[in-house]
Amino acid sequence: MNRYEPKFLGGREAKLRYLDGDYQVVIPGDFVRCSVTGEPIPLDLVRYWNVERQEVYANAEISMRRYVELNGIR
Repeated sequence: MNRYEPKFLGGREAKLRYLDGDYQVVIPGDFVRCSVTGEPIPLDLVRYWNVERQEVYANAEISMRRYVELNGIR
């Protein structure tokens, strides 16, 4: 199984601290879970997160949807 296969788990779940433009590994691992969908995200593919809420998102669409939800935008 590799990172391009749909249900990639890649080993252990990591714990990250999300910073502005970067993240810090708190507990080493191979992936994190999307805060909205629960989908595993390999660490090398982590691109979208919310620093204030310390949430990570699987892709730009989910990130935008969560932004709209949190800010009451229609």
